[in-house]
Amino acid sequence: MVSVTRTVFGELPSGGGTVEKFQLQSDLLKVDIISWGCTITALEVKDRQGKASDVVLGFAELEGYLQKQPYFGAVVGRVANRIAKGAFTLGGKEYHLAINNGPNSLHGGLRGFDKVLWTPQVLTNGVQFSRVSPDGEEGYPGELKVCVTYTLDGGELVVNYRAQSSQTTPVNLTNHSYFNLAGQGSPNIYDHEVTIEADAFLPVDETLIPTGDVAPVQGTAFDLRKPVELGKHLQEFHINGFDHNFCLKRSKEKHFCARVHHAGSGRVLEVYTTQPGVQFYTGNFLNGTLKGKSGAVYPKHSGFCLETQHWPDAVNQPHFPPVLLSPGEEYNHTTWFKFSVA
Repeated sequence: MVSVTRTVFGELPSGGGTVEKFQLQSDLLKVDIISWGCTITALEVKDRQGKASDVVLGFAELEGYLQKQPYFGAVVGRVANRIAKGAFTLGGKEYHLAINNGPNSLHGGLRGFDKVLWTPQVLTNGVQFSRVSPDGEEGYPGELKVCVTYTLDGGELVVNYRAQSSQTTPVNLTNHSYFNLAGQGSPNIYDHEVTIEADAFLPVDETLIPTGDVAPVQGTAFDLRKPVELGKHLQEFHINGFDHNFCLKRSKEKHFCARVHHAGSGRVLEVYTTQPGVQFYTGNFLNGTLKGKSGAVYPKHSGFCLETQHWPDAVNQPHFPPVLLSPGEEYNHTTWFKFSVA
């Protein structure tokens, strides 16, 4: 049984509209999602003692989400991740996007899907958000009709993304939640055990754009096919953290993607998806300057993201799984976040 309650979360400045909050609750999970950016603002999960803690980073008030912040909990698009030099060519025409991440375009541009008000509709077991991204928005071709649906089923949060376009356009939608299974506000994620079901990953250049190689994980820091304790693993391989795409099965069917276990609390997060990749990001750019919920600060490595998605810069790399949506087709992807205790 899932209950859905709807409340006002805040008002956008200069009459920009009302942001609503939807709380989905089952016997195992409680999730708060707002209509600004389809953002997950809180996610309460029980530990092995039955004590619930909020395991996502974020803010208690709307103002937090309106400031410059690293996409906490939001849906990012029209194209998640990076596009090299903010440019791509389609049908002989060159398109130019906002440069907002070094020399590249990131997460849809200056005003991506995370910075707009979506139209909500309450469902019996969740909430559906929709919007129309106009032709040319942030430099992308075609009018894009988008629907993001969050539903709850016991200990599982299911996120479905659908889109149709009036012109051929790249589309790549994901959710950018930062998790800490010890509870948000815990100082780091070093005691989390991580497994990612990927035989290959994408090496990146100094601006974090894939080089084009699809490299085997075998014998590298990227071999996460068996559980590794994150802190020890980063030390052992002398790496600053992860911000890389792991190559999953290229199947449209639901497949296992990743598992994270926090031994201290017993909390386990398993991720399943229909997407061909997952960006594993360990909060390398968090620096303790943002004040989050309950006065928490978020230093480097205090949260991790598992952004299920198409591969970064795929619009410029023809040998990557295709990221283009044509008129008459439907973009339709689902990701399952399954919480349990062990």
